[in-house]
Amino acid sequence: MTGPSPTQPLTIAEKILSARSGGMARAGDIVICNVDCVLGTDGSGPMAIDYFERMAGATAAVVHPERVFFSLDHYAPPAAPQTVAFHERIRAFASAHGATVFAVGDGISHQLAAETGIVRAGDLVVGADSHTVMLGACNALAIGVGSSDLAAAMLTGQVWLRVPETIRVHLTGALTAGVAAKDLALAIVALLGSDGADYRCVEFGGQGVTSLRMDDRFVICSLMVEAGAKAAVFPYDAETAQYVAAQGGAVGKAGGRAVRDAVAADEGAQHSAELTVDLRRITPRVALPHAPDNVATLDAAAGTPVQMVFAGTCTGGRASDFHALRVGFDAAGGRIADGVQLVLTPASRQVFDELTADGTIAHLVAAGATLTTTGCGACCGTSGVVPTDGMTVISTANRNFKGRMGNATARIFLASPLACGMAAATGVIPAAGDLTAAGAS
Repeated sequence: MTGPSPTQPLTIAEKILSARSGGMARAGDIVICNVDCVLGTDGSGPMAIDYFERMAGATAAVVHPERVFFSLDHYAPPAAPQTVAFHERIRAFASAHGATVFAVGDGISHQLAAETGIVRAGDLVVGADSHTVMLGACNALAIGVGSSDLAAAMLTGQVWLRVPETIRVHLTGALTAGVAAKDLALAIVALLGSDGADYRCVEFGGQGVTSLRMDDRFVICSLMVEAGAKAAVFPYDAETAQYVAAQGGAVGKAGGRAVRDAVAADEGAQHSAELTVDLRRITPRVALPHAPDNVATLDAAAGTPVQMVFAGTCTGGRASDFHALRVGFDAAGGRIADGVQLVLTPASRQVFDELTADGTIAHLVAAGATLTTTGCGACCGTSGVVPTDGMTVISTANRNFKGRMGNATARIFLASPLACGMAAATGVIPAAGDLTAAGAS
């Protein structure tokens, strides 16, 4: 396909895919790209291994084993012979090919990729989990793929893609007391709708970006999948650099691979749509059952009784999320309400260690919370605590489809960690004013 003039301005997605395909890549082009990181999970890894062996035979080799990582995170721990066999198959394959396996309890695949410096600015990442897009917070282009594409990436080191159009989201201002990145993300998903970003890259920019921590950016990128996004990406700035330094890495240093620079969009790059969001106008939100884009103000659901509070996942399972939950929990009395189960699932071992060191885990467990193995937990209903029939759940997770947590009769609300913490102590979904007071204290 004929490319544009080299002087034509490019989006971040177009720049990364141009670099990884070796030519100019514009929205709508079909390109074959070199992949920097392949992330498999125990959820679809065995199927990807089946495809791999069917494509080239059992003796085929993984072309870049140092770029392939499997996480045992969806069945953590495995609770049936079949899921035990999934883990054994992945470990055997990785051992034979020199790939890396993160064990049960290490954490969620894309969370680990961020923490360990596996993924760097400018990388093209493919992952078996749709929420791999979370890594766009690191100024990478990270996309979720199916098992066959994952197998092809392991076999050839490449993936074919249609270059996505870009939706530019211009952020201004800063979030106010009691308002979280989860509220902002839900507000954007509601603006876009469940398919408003279908196969598009959501690119964030503007002065408001500087007010958002890396943890905030992870939350926002993760939720863009619920609007159909192929990818979501933030610019590389001082906040990104500080995060990378704190994780013991630097741009271009991970995995012994060639150094590349951070990627910025060109002035005048073409976008399929543009939104401006004033962070000061964002209020606490909640996704009502049974869709992440079924978003309302928190006050619209205030007073709704809940029986389970779930804190965790790649959207709401980092240390800052649990700290916010603790603030809300303590502000509302610091005691789990009668008839409520509070379930805690840190996103990684690093998160667990941090929460253990600062006393957050002990504080919440002493109050009666249930602590489960780090990983995906109850989010997708494959491990952890399953809601009982008819139970109402409020969760820091990313999805609330019917049956998402393993019981199709449960009703799942999605909200910020601060709101979830208050709900655990009161037994009801709080009002926005309660969050404002707790956030300002």
